[in-house]
Amino acid sequence: MIFRQLFEQESSTYTYLIACEETRKAALIDTVKSEVSQYIQLLHELNLTLAYTLDTHTHADHITGAGELRDLTGCTTLLGEEAHSACVSQALHDGEKISVGKLTLTALYTPGHTDDSYTFHLIDGIEQYLFTGDTLLIRGTGRTDFQNGSAQDQYQSLFGKLLLLPETTWVYPGHDYKGWTRSTIGEEKAHNPRLQVKHMQAYVDLMNNLKLPNPTLMDIAVPANRACGQN
Repeated sequence: MIFRQLFEQESSTYTYLIACEETRKAALIDTVKSEVSQYIQLLHELNLTLAYTLDTHTHADHITGAGELRDLTGCTTLLGEEAHSACVSQALHDGEKISVGKLTLTALYTPGHTDDSYTFHLIDGIEQYLFTGDTLLIRGTGRTDFQNGSAQDQYQSLFGKLLLLPETTWVYPGHDYKGWTRSTIGEEKAHNPRLQVKHMQAYVDLMNNLKLPNPTLMDIAVPANRACGQN
């Protein structure tokens, strides 16, 4: 597997490049529109063909590069069916398999941060990877106070789905604001302060009292992303 973790500084967004070494087919997860030229350059340098551009959810803090990448490369754009996006090539549903050459990503519906949040699960040999978007962050979890977010739903997504995976599973989040690059399910279960709650109501109370300001670009990014970054 060819793997790269890319970082966009303004929104502290991680974008992930995953590619099959044999077929040279590639996928990009959570792209940022301002970085599209760099993605294209990297694809050319590594002799890769972009098959898919995936978004974990409708972002509120940056504009996706999905639409522009589809225009430039002919790739298929993917977003959860709950987003009701008319511009994506294909709407994802829970459990759907996405073949990237000989690699397979599984789309896991993990609502809570938004009602259209997905996590992408990849098994490559003995290693397992989770691309968690804003559902599970390193030592944190995504806020649940807008875009039909729900702390109850996020609790179920975390404790009823993601945290049941092997503790050695790598966690690659959609953002990090402290310079952390990756974690594991075991690490987060042991050290993530938001996961130390004893029951759902405690998690709901915690999330409902964060009192965070809205993302600066929210009013621009959400409608733009509903149009695949091309409105």
